[in-house]
Amino acid sequence: MAHSHAAKKQYSGLMDWLTTVDHKKIGILYLIGGALFFLLGGLEAILIRIQLIKPMNDAIDASMFNQLLTMHGTTMIFLAAMPLIFAFMNAIIPLQIGARDVAYPFVNALGFWLFFLGGLLLNVSWFLEGAPDAGWTAYTPLSSSPQYSGKGIDFYVLGLQIAGIGTLIGGINFLVTIINMRAPGMSFMRMPLFTWASFITSGLILLAFPAITVGLVLLMFDRLFEANFFDISAGGNVVIWQHLFWIFGHPEVYILILPAFGIISEVISTFSNKRLFGYSAMVFATVIIGFLGFMVWVHHMFTVGLGPVANALFSIATMLIAVPTGIKIFNWLFTLWGGHIRFTTASLFALGFIPTFVMGGMTGVMLASPPADFQYHDTYFVVAHFHYVIVGGLVLGLFAGLYYWWPKMFGRMLNEGLGKLSFWTFFIGFHLTFFVQHFLGLMGMQRRVYTYLPGQEFDTFNFISTIGAILMGVGTIFVLLNILITSMKPKNAPADPWDGRTLEWAIPSPAPEYNFKQLPLVRGLDPLFKEKMEGRKEMTPAEPISAIHMPNPTILPFVMSLGLFIAGFGFMYHNYYVAAGGILVTLVCMLLRSLYDDHGYHIEVEELQDKGAKV
Repeated sequence: MAHSHAAKKQYSGLMDWLTTVDHKKIGILYLIGGALFFLLGGLEAILIRIQLIKPMNDAIDASMFNQLLTMHGTTMIFLAAMPLIFAFMNAIIPLQIGARDVAYPFVNALGFWLFFLGGLLLNVSWFLEGAPDAGWTAYTPLSSSPQYSGKGIDFYVLGLQIAGIGTLIGGINFLVTIINMRAPGMSFMRMPLFTWASFITSGLILLAFPAITVGLVLLMFDRLFEANFFDISAGGNVVIWQHLFWIFGHPEVYILILPAFGIISEVISTFSNKRLFGYSAMVFATVIIGFLGFMVWVHHMFTVGLGPVANALFSIATMLIAVPTGIKIFNWLFTLWGGHIRFTTASLFALGFIPTFVMGGMTGVMLASPPADFQYHDTYFVVAHFHYVIVGGLVLGLFAGLYYWWPKMFGRMLNEGLGKLSFWTFFIGFHLTFFVQHFLGLMGMQRRVYTYLPGQEFDTFNFISTIGAILMGVGTIFVLLNILITSMKPKNAPADPWDGRTLEWAIPSPAPEYNFKQLPLVRGLDPLFKEKMEGRKEMTPAEPISAIHMPNPTILPFVMSLGLFIAGFGFMYHNYYVAAGGILVTLVCMLLRSLYDDHGYHIEVEELQDKGAKV
């Protein structure tokens, strides 16, 4: 039976963004959502540093400090870093593999709205009875017992549950997209490294997120329904929470850093005007990092008392993971070696990434030794280490990706002068903030402590650290100014501003809604570069021009997420009518989605030819 394909449903303004299932627009939504939370997390960090600028400071009281500390960590990891990674995955991966869309556009939109409303639920806690205050790792019994923590932890539990479902279904979507939707000729060993890194990341998301989900469910039962999973007096066990948290939490570090590795690989290759050195070794290293990422979680728990055998095994696994990471570092250096390096803003961020990340890795190997870890544990040395990895690694990688792919996402070039200014202020500010924290830790300054006594020689280093944090804030403001100033100008980006090597540079900037008029034929690694070498201006098509089928926009993902958001409040305040109502809304939307089969719309051949396509 032939279906008639209706014309595209047209929405404009806010409605267009609420209903979109276009992966490029969802990428932009993730970018905006992630950037908002990034600014919020940064503000929390600066407030923490202002409190620690001098001994016995009373700018912020102990309770507010705990809330800021918890929200800074939680926001940066779950609500800023993850969505910014998803922003690039959405905007770029379908273009890099030569696909017209992701595998499940509806699920993609649902993933975004779940993340955003989950994050919103978490941050509403500031205005209702206070934010979570048990640290971003929410260790029990601090988080499970009402006598130690406030109502904020309920927001933490339910907000992260909702946002986590969004991330999980997003990861599944990208696994299916990369496995099933590659263009003809795009074998696995021809995929760009950003796609490879995102593929492994999606696999890690699929395997790691269920652990935190289970942990949060147990914590929710303890807090809301008076269960006793973590209540020692009733036979519970507090160490179980640590295991569940870190079985998720350590792969999470690689979920964050692997896409940054992918971005750095793309940027360094493009701006060295060279093929990436040791491509297959890079792919293999990425897979090994993903595999070993699940075997090292206990290095967060060396002081728990699991005994020398467990500690030794996890210590060895932790040191092993440095090997594939080292392979990557050397391959980036060999790619730069002898290349015609262009110092654009994107390549500066990528070049700054390499030594910074190496420093983070070195302190990681120091922390991997259990006897030494007894000394470092819960001091500022650990804080310095993971900020070198997450900020010096991930955030520098994200900024490199932002300057590199901005023209492809928005059709405008960012200002290079302002970009370089933002790089130097952020980079210098970063090292000022965190380099001295290694020494603070070795001198015995504890983390998560809201003040310290004078005369312990902590004063100068803390002062330097705070100045550095403010500089990082200034660097971020320069990025925002850059975006603001260039967005006033007309769209001026060419299809291929950087003389790129991969498929996303073969189509106009910004990409049309259907991405490719004809699916490209991939004939090797760096497919666009290969065609350029043979003197062709554009990719060889793998198919004739024909009508393109696209999915219709829909409001259902937004409404489903809103239903869970409302249900969260119902559970927290023990109003089960509200909770049931919210869940009912979500279920009705699921039913509507399954009953009403949306066949989407067709972009006809004539329209494609009108836009200057060659048949």
